[in-house]
Amino acid sequence: MSRDLPPTRPRSTRQRAAVEAALAGTPEFRSAQDLHAELRASGEPVGLATVYRALQALAASGEVDVLLRPDGEALYRQCSPKHHHHLVCRECQRTVEVAGPAVERWADRVAAEHGFTDVAHTLEIFGTCAECSSR
Repeated sequence: MSRDLPPTRPRSTRQRAAVEAALAGTPEFRSAQDLHAELRASGEPVGLATVYRALQALAASGEVDVLLRPDGEALYRQCSPKHHHHLVCRECQRTVEVAGPAVERWADRVAAEHGFTDVAHTLEIFGTCAECSSR
């Protein structure tokens, strides 16, 4: 069966709380560099390495989703706690959470065919949204 890894809550620190608050303030996926710049501009004394560690811990605990752009950059966002996938516009970065029961069935079948268990996966679909297509 496909399933997410069990979440564990990261240790709470002032810096981690600041990163969480910055993520909570926006529905878009954001890079660690963008979050770091925002935090510094607001007077929060936090280093870029600390922002990366906080984001990695939050991602490992399942509190944020990580989206890898085609260029390899990792972006972060607080998302629905239920398993889902993302449709991402290449132009405006608009992101839509989507369920994928067919993907789940396919992943389960492929894993079972190869003797794998305790399987987890991610899926991002990149395209151009209707608004950007009409420009």
